[in-house]
Amino acid sequence: MSRIGNNPVAIPEGVTVSVKDNVITVKGKLGELAQPYDSVEIKVEDAKVLVTRSSDTKDQKAKHGLYRSLVNNMIDGVSQGWTKQLELVGVGYRASNQGQKLELALGFSHNIVMSLAQEVKVETISEKGKNPIIKLTSHDKQLVGQVAAKIRGFRPPEPYKGKGIKFVGEILRRKAGKSA
Repeated sequence: MSRIGNNPVAIPEGVTVSVKDNVITVKGKLGELAQPYDSVEIKVEDAKVLVTRSSDTKDQKAKHGLYRSLVNNMIDGVSQGWTKQLELVGVGYRASNQGQKLELALGFSHNIVMSLAQEVKVETISEKGKNPIIKLTSHDKQLVGQVAAKIRGFRPPEPYKGKGIKFVGEILRRKAGKSA
Protein backbone atom coordinates (compact mmCIF):
# COMPACT_ATOMS: atom_id res chain seq x y z
CA MET A 1 0.00 0.00 0.00
CA SER A 2 1.43 3.34 -1.07
CA ARG A 3 1.52 5.72 1.85
CA ILE A 4 2.68 8.71 -0.14
CA GLY A 5 0.32 8.12 -3.07
CA ASN A 6 -2.76 7.89 -0.86
CA ASN A 7 -2.22 11.31 0.74
CA PRO A 8 -4.26 14.05 -0.97
CA VAL A 9 -2.41 17.18 -2.12
CA ALA A 10 -3.92 20.41 -0.80
CA ILE A 11 -4.31 23.24 -3.30
CA PRO A 12 -3.46 26.64 -1.70
CA GLU A 13 -5.13 29.98 -2.52
CA GLY A 14 -4.21 31.43 -5.91
CA VAL A 15 -3.30 28.07 -7.49
CA THR A 16 -5.43 26.43 -10.18
CA VAL A 17 -5.10 22.77 -11.19
CA SER A 18 -6.63 21.34 -14.36
CA VAL A 19 -6.52 17.80 -15.76
CA LYS A 20 -7.11 17.18 -19.47
CA ASP A 21 -5.98 14.42 -21.88
CA ASN A 22 -3.57 12.78 -19.38
CA VAL A 23 -1.78 16.09 -18.73
CA ILE A 24 -2.02 17.91 -15.41
CA THR A 25 -1.48 21.68 -15.53
CA VAL A 26 -0.78 23.81 -12.46
CA LYS A 27 -0.91 27.63 -12.59
CA GLY A 28 0.12 29.99 -9.81
CA LYS A 29 1.61 33.39 -9.09
CA LEU A 30 5.15 32.24 -9.99
CA GLY A 31 4.36 30.46 -13.26
CA GLU A 32 2.76 27.49 -14.97
CA LEU A 33 3.84 23.83 -15.08
CA ALA A 34 2.47 20.86 -17.02
CA GLN A 35 3.16 17.14 -16.49
CA PRO A 36 1.93 14.22 -18.62
CA TYR A 37 1.00 11.07 -16.70
CA ASP A 38 -0.09 7.48 -17.31
CA SER A 39 -1.15 4.34 -15.37
CA VAL A 40 -2.91 6.39 -12.64
CA GLU A 41 -6.01 8.55 -12.37
CA ILE A 42 -5.80 12.14 -11.11
CA LYS A 43 -8.91 13.97 -9.87
CA VAL A 44 -9.37 17.48 -8.49
CA GLU A 45 -11.99 17.59 -5.72
CA ASP A 46 -12.75 20.52 -3.37
CA ALA A 47 -9.24 22.10 -3.14
CA LYS A 48 -7.47 18.71 -3.13
CA VAL A 49 -5.76 16.61 -5.79
CA LEU A 50 -6.30 12.85 -5.46
CA VAL A 51 -4.11 10.28 -7.22
CA THR A 52 -5.58 6.77 -7.50
CA ARG A 53 -4.52 3.56 -9.20
CA SER A 54 -6.71 0.84 -10.68
CA SER A 55 -4.67 -2.24 -9.71
CA ASP A 56 -1.78 -3.35 -7.50
CA THR A 57 0.80 -4.11 -10.19
CA LYS A 58 4.37 -3.15 -9.40
CA ASP A 59 4.42 -0.50 -12.15
CA GLN A 60 1.22 1.18 -10.96
CA LYS A 61 2.33 1.14 -7.32
CA ALA A 62 5.56 2.90 -8.28
CA LYS A 63 3.84 5.51 -10.46
CA HIS A 64 1.17 6.14 -7.79
CA GLY A 65 3.67 7.68 -5.36
CA LEU A 66 5.74 9.22 -8.15
CA TYR A 67 2.93 11.26 -9.69
CA ARG A 68 1.60 12.32 -6.29
CA SER A 69 5.07 13.67 -5.42
CA LEU A 70 5.42 15.38 -8.81
CA VAL A 71 2.03 17.10 -8.41
CA ASN A 72 2.96 18.18 -4.87
CA ASN A 73 6.28 19.62 -6.11
CA MET A 74 4.49 21.47 -8.93
CA ILE A 75 1.96 23.02 -6.53
CA ASP A 76 4.71 24.04 -4.08
CA GLY A 77 6.77 25.47 -6.95
CA VAL A 78 4.10 27.75 -8.43
CA SER A 79 3.02 28.98 -4.98
CA GLN A 80 6.35 29.33 -3.09
CA GLY A 81 9.17 28.44 -5.49
CA TRP A 82 12.29 26.32 -5.06
CA THR A 83 15.77 27.54 -4.08
CA LYS A 84 19.19 25.90 -4.21
CA GLN A 85 22.34 27.52 -2.85
CA LEU A 86 25.87 26.56 -3.89
CA GLU A 87 29.01 27.57 -2.01
CA LEU A 88 32.40 28.02 -3.70
CA VAL A 89 35.14 26.78 -1.36
CA GLY A 90 38.68 27.56 -2.47
CA VAL A 91 41.20 30.38 -2.72
CA GLY A 92 40.42 32.61 -5.71
CA TYR A 93 37.08 30.94 -6.54
CA ARG A 94 34.65 33.64 -7.62
CA ALA A 95 31.17 33.89 -9.12
CA SER A 96 29.42 36.82 -10.78
CA ASN A 97 26.35 37.24 -12.94
CA GLN A 98 25.00 39.69 -15.50
CA GLY A 99 21.34 38.86 -16.04
CA GLN A 100 21.08 35.18 -17.01
CA LYS A 101 24.84 34.72 -17.60
CA LEU A 102 26.83 33.19 -14.75
CA GLU A 103 30.60 33.61 -14.79
CA LEU A 104 32.69 31.29 -12.61
CA ALA A 105 36.42 31.56 -11.82
CA LEU A 106 37.34 28.10 -10.54
CA GLY A 107 41.10 27.89 -11.00
CA PHE A 108 41.04 26.85 -14.65
CA SER A 109 42.96 28.78 -17.33
CA HIS A 110 39.71 30.47 -18.47
CA ASN A 111 36.57 31.53 -16.66
CA ILE A 112 33.45 29.43 -17.24
CA VAL A 113 30.53 31.42 -18.67
CA MET A 114 27.17 29.66 -18.45
CA SER A 115 23.84 30.84 -19.89
CA LEU A 116 20.88 29.88 -17.72
CA ALA A 117 17.27 29.23 -18.73
CA GLN A 118 14.81 32.11 -18.35
CA GLU A 119 12.83 30.19 -15.69
CA VAL A 120 15.87 30.13 -13.34
CA LYS A 121 16.76 33.33 -11.51
CA VAL A 122 20.40 33.52 -10.43
CA GLU A 123 21.95 35.67 -7.71
CA THR A 124 25.56 35.74 -6.56
CA ILE A 125 26.48 36.78 -3.03
CA SER A 126 30.09 37.78 -2.29
CA GLU A 127 30.99 38.99 1.19
CA LYS A 128 34.50 39.75 2.39
CA GLY A 129 35.88 36.91 4.49
CA LYS A 130 33.19 34.43 3.40
CA ASN A 131 32.90 31.97 0.54
CA PRO A 132 30.95 33.18 -2.53
CA ILE A 133 27.40 31.79 -2.78
CA ILE A 134 25.31 31.17 -5.90
CA LYS A 135 21.55 31.27 -5.26
CA LEU A 136 19.28 29.65 -7.87
CA THR A 137 15.49 30.18 -7.70
CA SER A 138 12.68 28.86 -9.92
CA HIS A 139 9.18 27.41 -9.85
CA ASP A 140 10.40 24.15 -11.45
CA LYS A 141 12.13 21.90 -8.90
CA GLN A 142 13.62 19.59 -11.52
CA LEU A 143 15.14 22.46 -13.51
CA VAL A 144 16.71 24.08 -10.41
CA GLY A 145 18.25 20.75 -9.37
CA GLN A 146 19.56 20.08 -12.86
CA VAL A 147 21.20 23.52 -13.17
CA ALA A 148 22.69 23.24 -9.65
CA ALA A 149 24.10 19.78 -10.44
CA LYS A 150 25.64 21.07 -13.68
CA ILE A 151 27.32 23.98 -11.85
CA ARG A 152 28.56 21.63 -9.09
CA GLY A 153 29.92 19.29 -11.78
CA PHE A 154 32.45 21.92 -12.96
CA ARG A 155 34.45 21.48 -9.73
CA PRO A 156 33.00 18.86 -7.31
CA PRO A 157 34.33 19.08 -3.75
CA GLU A 158 37.43 17.00 -3.17
CA PRO A 159 37.68 14.84 0.00
CA TYR A 160 41.04 16.07 1.38
CA LYS A 161 40.70 19.85 1.77
CA GLY A 162 37.05 20.22 0.78
CA LYS A 163 37.81 22.59 -2.12
CA GLY A 164 35.21 22.85 -4.88
CA ILE A 165 31.55 23.72 -5.34
CA LYS A 166 29.22 22.28 -2.71
CA PHE A 167 25.60 22.76 -1.71
CA VAL A 168 25.08 24.99 1.33
CA GLY A 169 24.66 22.69 4.32
CA GLU A 170 26.15 19.66 2.53
CA ILE A 171 28.34 17.53 4.78
CA LEU A 172 31.43 16.24 3.01
CA ARG A 173 33.13 13.01 3.93
CA ARG A 174 36.73 13.97 4.59
CA LYS A 175 39.78 11.76 4.28
CA ALA A 176 43.03 11.88 6.22
CA GLY A 177 46.07 12.87 4.18
CA LYS A 178 49.37 11.02 3.98
CA SER A 179 50.73 9.88 7.32
CA ALA A 180 54.31 10.97 7.92
